[in-house]
Amino acid sequence: MQKTERQKMMAGEWYTCLDDELEALRVTARSAVHEHNFLAPEDRGAIGSKLRNLISAGSAIIEAPFHCAYGINIRLGDQVFLNAGCTILDCATVTIEDQCQLGPNVQIYCAEHHQDPIKRSVNGLEIARPVHIGKRVWVGGGAIILAGVTIGEGAVVGAGSVVTRDVSPGQVVVGNPARPIKRKRYDQAN
Repeated sequence: MQKTERQKMMAGEWYTCLDDELEALRVTARSAVHEHNFLAPEDRGAIGSKLRNLISAGSAIIEAPFHCAYGINIRLGDQVFLNAGCTILDCATVTIEDQCQLGPNVQIYCAEHHQDPIKRSVNGLEIARPVHIGKRVWVGGGAIILAGVTIGEGAVVGAGSVVTRDVSPGQVVVGNPARPIKRKRYDQAN
């Protein structure tokens, strides 16, 4: 039996994003994001009701505006805070563990588009890789986290950094591409 484009996407295989089932899921996410972004804060709460139905979230707070591709692939732990302007293109699973803080305009991209221009533009071919952010990570404003990256527990990503590779637990990375800086790890500080 042939896999659906959604099954291929979730399996980390090449899939076409120009698929009717995937478009329907994106339409549902757009509606949920719209509600979240335009409800008054006292009516919205920590996460708008439609968005909460899509996202698996503990006691997380998502400030508006927020954007996601599907929502169904996002896992947020307890005491997670996403500041205003965060974007999560969750074509694969995005896990953000407990007590993480993401600054304003942080972007997480799970999709990698095909390098062949015909396969990319005409066929909509892309591949999705999961992103995992460990406990107590701080991601500075405007940082971009690319597909397939794992950020270890207690790490810090400097504002405006572009994270193209895994970050070790407790490590501080800055720049484009993000590189470690020499500082005491959080568990070694006085």
